[in-house]
Amino acid sequence: NGTTYFNFIASHDGIGLRPAEGLLSDREIDNLSAIMENFGGKVSYREVDNGVQKPYEINISLFDSLQGTEQGPDKFGIERFICAHAIMLGLEGIPGIYIHSLLATRNDYEKVKQEGQNRAINRHQWDYQDLLKRLSNPLHSQAIVFEKLMALLALRTAQSAFHPNATQFTLHLGDTIFGFWRQSQDRQQSIFCISNISKLPYQLPLASVNLIAMDHWHELISDQAIDLETETLSLAPYQTVWITNQAPTAST
Repeated sequence: NGTTYFNFIASHDGIGLRPAEGLLSDREIDNLSAIMENFGGKVSYREVDNGVQKPYEINISLFDSLQGTEQGPDKFGIERFICAHAIMLGLEGIPGIYIHSLLATRNDYEKVKQEGQNRAINRHQWDYQDLLKRLSNPLHSQAIVFEKLMALLALRTAQSAFHPNATQFTLHLGDTIFGFWRQSQDRQQSIFCISNISKLPYQLPLASVNLIAMDHWHELISDQAIDLETETLSLAPYQTVWITNQAPTAST
């Protein structure tokens, strides 16, 4: 207690690739860089032995970076973006959300041109009235993302199992499902955080999660009760569920 992780997936700087060396092959890093360039990003390079250029930082807004996969852009951009944040919000530690992620800001090419540096692509300066107009339109990506992320934050703050030092264990549910279990420090609340990280629907066998039959389980994000007599839970592409043994409590 007293120390914890600080979790974030975007900042005013770029996506550093040096920490990925040794975890990803050169081919995988080059492939990732090419995909991000395809989504409008900029890649900064460093010179290594024999004058070879290696990518060391990707500069792109997080919203644009998650608009597709290796197959290119698709229709699941917002769902994928929210899924990434839902995973981060459930993890042990304290989450940090970059303002331009909260506002689903796109790449700012004009700012790159003005400042002459790639990092400016993710440092857009909003016009206040324009932003208010976008946030008031329920069909606009800015409004959709802002509402969904604020709702997740409100849910998170009301759950004792999401305390920064609450217990966490990883669940092994297959290649397309990312899951982990959190338990409050007093062991009264459990939350199973499960995300479908693919663009295909998935039927999750509830037996694989091992929900205790004596408890009443509830899915927090959709605000739906979990029927343990149902053998599977349907997950839409990039859907996250937070399954808890305590009824949801409104955040104050």
